[in-house]
Amino acid sequence: MTTKMYHEADVDATLLENKTIAVIGYGAQGHAQANNLRDSGYQVIMGLRAGRSWDAAKSDGFDVYTTSEAVEKADVIMFLTPDELQKQVWEEEIRDYIKPGSYFGFSHGFNINYGLIEPSEDLNVFIVAPKGPGNIERREFVEGGGVPDLFGVHQDPSGDTRALAMAYANGVGGGRGGMLETTFEEETTEDLFGEQAILCGGLTQLIEAGFNTLVEAGYSPELAYFETSHEMKMIVDLIFEGGFEKMRHDCSNTCEYGEMLNGPRIITEESKQGMRDVLKDIQDGTYAKQWLAEYNSGLKDLESKRTEYKASLYEQTGKKVRAMMPWISTADKYSTATDVDQYSTTK
Repeated sequence: MTTKMYHEADVDATLLENKTIAVIGYGAQGHAQANNLRDSGYQVIMGLRAGRSWDAAKSDGFDVYTTSEAVEKADVIMFLTPDELQKQVWEEEIRDYIKPGSYFGFSHGFNINYGLIEPSEDLNVFIVAPKGPGNIERREFVEGGGVPDLFGVHQDPSGDTRALAMAYANGVGGGRGGMLETTFEEETTEDLFGEQAILCGGLTQLIEAGFNTLVEAGYSPELAYFETSHEMKMIVDLIFEGGFEKMRHDCSNTCEYGEMLNGPRIITEESKQGMRDVLKDIQDGTYAKQWLAEYNSGLKDLESKRTEYKASLYEQTGKKVRAMMPWISTADKYSTATDVDQYSTTK
């Protein structure tokens, strides 16, 4: 089935006029969405707890309230605190303060999809999920572009939630980058699977395995880093610009033949079965339970893995190599305090 791409011309932007939008959270997504919406001409307030995020939002010129106060004032609420914190914030600071008929938005379907948050039937519940990190979303908007957005509806007692979700997505830049319709289940499943099997989990394991294979065979760690990691951005950029076809065209014939001959030796049927297992765990809620149990236990396993990876030869070599290239900056000029800083009790 082909999914239609929507753009600015398909949107009734007036649906957000004369409405107060409360953005809950001023981390990467909260910062980007709030500023993009304000630049689009809409009335935006922030709902936060005292701390760095509060100070950052005030410094950026927003009216800042406690979460419950902002929810009471708003017609549209976008809930952008981290997945693992949303149930607590919902129960303590939103559920008893949100007005019937309000539009209640998410940028990830996790808590709705797994039944952790169950909004009352008189709330219009929608999702707008920008397909890019907040800093990129903001940068693209400022430069006149936008990242693609997904949008969808979970509950629609007012009858116009789909149109309002499209207007919201357009307001944060999705109309420029393109908008695709989805469901909470589809967005949650595909997002978690993409992160775990490919974009973060699969890719990092593949890179480090290749790096270690070269080093164990006696090759220089610095050169191994260049071959397995540094050049990855260039390859991904080619795929981004024109798919596998452009990447293969711009690489040598030697590279292309070797890729097609030996790629299947790396990504085997066993690898594909691993992906199917990951997808199943996401679909049936196994991963969600594992993640929430890890969070509730104080993130001990996650912190242990972070410490292990920081000490790895790959990470230490990467720091050394990047230090030789001063034009590479790790500073994020759009970064702000994370929402975990203001809500988490474990860090």
